[in-house]
Amino acid sequence: MKKLISLALALVLSLSLIACGAKQDDTPQTGADTPDTTQTAEKQKLIVGFDAEFPPFGFIAADGSYDGFDLAMAEELCSRLGWDFEAVPIVWDSKDAELAAGTINCIWNGFTYTGRENDYTWSDPYVDNSIVMVVKADSGISALADLAGKSVMAQAASSAVDAINANESLKSSLKEVVELADYNTGFMELKQGSVDAIAADLGVAKFQIASNEGDYVILDEPISTEQYAIGFLKGNTELRDAVNAELLKMAEDGTMLSIAEKYVDQGLVIDSLCLVK
Repeated sequence: MKKLISLALALVLSLSLIACGAKQDDTPQTGADTPDTTQTAEKQKLIVGFDAEFPPFGFIAADGSYDGFDLAMAEELCSRLGWDFEAVPIVWDSKDAELAAGTINCIWNGFTYTGRENDYTWSDPYVDNSIVMVVKADSGISALADLAGKSVMAQAASSAVDAINANESLKSSLKEVVELADYNTGFMELKQGSVDAIAADLGVAKFQIASNEGDYVILDEPISTEQYAIGFLKGNTELRDAVNAELLKMAEDGTMLSIAEKYVDQGLVIDSLCLVK
């Protein structure tokens, strides 16, 4: 019996020594080989939702990359702040769902502030814009009144649709308003004669005219005037404030103008930059 007790005590002592050894081995050691377990704060990321068929503010370049004045502005802003930048092409009609789901955290792409002031948290407006009518150069249409009984196209869920709806006399005179997903399709329809005119943002209209010299003209009378700003999920003032502060600096130090000058040939109107002094 004494022998069995001695063996049991020896076994317990051995297990205790093993446990102590394991505990000692688990203790972090100081020195050059000690791994750095310090956690760095996650880097801020600006995820910009944009319409890839809305030049000169957002479009797909010839090499397949995403390009445009607004995207260039957003990328430069992120570079200055040390943030990550991602451009996410979206279906414009789904922009609110994308923003609410967090797939994007801002809409920066010729996004109309006027009339939507209470729908989003906004930056300061940075571009003055007009909604205009574009017709074929040989259409014989020279004024809004000439569109009576005609078919007009506008992008679905766009400020152009809102502008037409707000102009009751114009809307009631039209044969129909055709809403399409993007302006590239709309201008194909105009070229083929499926529609008689396109209601579009001034920059988009100028881009199409620059790309199709002699094919289209802009009617002198705009449908409406408005401003562009950067839209954030309503209540997201923290991100808005950080972006807006840097946006104002870019306008003040000449960065906004410098970037804008690169897109003049694509239809950007320098005089429309309302933050540039």
